[in-house]
Amino acid sequence: MRHKPSIGEYLAFLSIKYEVNPEKFLYALRTAQGHKSNCGNLSIQCRGEIKTKLIFLIKRDSEVIAQFRMDREFLLNKSNQLKNFMETDRIRRHLSKKNRTSPVHSIIDVRTGMSHVNLKAKILEVAAPKHVVTRYGNNASVAKVLIADETGTIKLCLWNGQIDSVSVGDTIQIENAQASMFRGERQLSLGKKGTLNSVEVLKPQLKSIELPTTKT
Repeated sequence: MRHKPSIGEYLAFLSIKYEVNPEKFLYALRTAQGHKSNCGNLSIQCRGEIKTKLIFLIKRDSEVIAQFRMDREFLLNKSNQLKNFMETDRIRRHLSKKNRTSPVHSIIDVRTGMSHVNLKAKILEVAAPKHVVTRYGNNASVAKVLIADETGTIKLCLWNGQIDSVSVGDTIQIENAQASMFRGERQLSLGKKGTLNSVEVLKPQLKSIELPTTKT
């Protein structure tokens, strides 16, 4: 039997889905009794009360996104916080799906499992290629490239001819890269759908990035 979410779990999910602060969202619900309140891009209205349950209507602009009943006791209990309802399968599935489908444009936002990573970054280091045998039995060369933008650094995994197409100091544009974890470290790879191109115009922030010092 499918688990019916509690009102706390449902409100936590709404806050994540519509990208509003969970506790501010709950506060806006508490202050909506008798009139309207707002939280981010959401408008909240208490439409009335049946016995001990309050009826809420939530809109985003003119679109109705939720209408539900909630026990007055739950709402007025100040010890209830939505952060206590975040560890649910529904929220995990939503965040996982969002990570896979939402384009990412800065290194700081890269998370493991993302598959639409689009970045403009500067190449700081190109490691010596290693010769490996793939799982299909083919010989190949692979190299890790350290890239950086104004938000941080990350390793980019390049194969065969991709390695010779880049040099230290180049600025590259990456489209549809995939993010994974290897030996506890985030890394990007191009996969079948990813592309890599060199660009001539540097962002002002990228000009200030310096090659980090290494120990000898």
